[in-house]
Amino acid sequence: MADDNEQHLRWGVRRRLEFIDFRLFWEGRFNRKALADGFGISSQQASADIAQYESMAPDNLSYDAALKAYVRTANFKPRFIGQSTDRFLLQLAAIESDWMRKEDSWFDALPPAEVVGLSSRKTDPGHLLAVLDAIRNRLELKVEYHSMTGSAAPARTIAPHALAHSKGRWYARSWSREHNDFRDYSLNRIQRVFDPRPCPVDPKLDFEWAHTINLILVPNPALTEERQKAVAGEYEMTNGERKVPTRLSLSFYLMSEFNLDVEEGKLAPEKQQLILNNRTEVEQARAAARQMSKEALARGPRVTTQPSPLARP
Repeated sequence: MADDNEQHLRWGVRRRLEFIDFRLFWEGRFNRKALADGFGISSQQASADIAQYESMAPDNLSYDAALKAYVRTANFKPRFIGQSTDRFLLQLAAIESDWMRKEDSWFDALPPAEVVGLSSRKTDPGHLLAVLDAIRNRLELKVEYHSMTGSAAPARTIAPHALAHSKGRWYARSWSREHNDFRDYSLNRIQRVFDPRPCPVDPKLDFEWAHTINLILVPNPALTEERQKAVAGEYEMTNGERKVPTRLSLSFYLMSEFNLDVEEGKLAPEKQQLILNNRTEVEQARAAARQMSKEALARGPRVTTQPSPLARP
């Protein structure tokens, strides 16, 4: 019945119960004042919330009169944040990377932590706003862009239709007027955005984006048996494999991140702990989808609602 009661909690109440769970999990204690101040509620309401939490998770906390605080018990099990602990680890990383203020989180005292990585230029909010408007209203934009492909064009016209994230970078999945196909543009490499106007291209023609394929991952057989078991456990494999549904257009990034695009045996197994069992299938499907998009765009008219050629009857 506890699950039924939880489903009927009002959003505000649930958030405050999550806060209690969070503080017990991360800091081992909390007090009524922290709850009242954090949510701008009265002491009476905070007491009522604590009583409700105690009724739903009686083994999770006890009151320490000396500390004047509720403390985590040895039997504690997260009741409200159990499925979202990674969300708070990401918040911790965001705070350490100056992407988020500590005051905007529920942390009181931060645990010792360090984030290792190369930081890139922050996304310009004006550029992001223009991209979001273009996605929402089906617009094309002129952008000044620092390309990694060697293009010297001072400005290009793109029509973003979706956002994608990989390895710490955000991309605008867009139709390119100059190339008349769909490509990814890093938001951090956009220097200027101007001249928005209606776009005639239907994003449904981006077949690489529209269709997914299962990447079938297995531990590198060149690893020792013990290390293969460790890899299988880390990636929660079933029967020695992990199927990862991935958009065709984004499979490139995942393959690049984990060296899945490198032929087996070219790298030391410790550098290539995962093997993509269906690499040829993935590469062929991605190439076929891109070619279909190019052909559909070349035929015109560009505005279309035709079904994808990859769709199965």
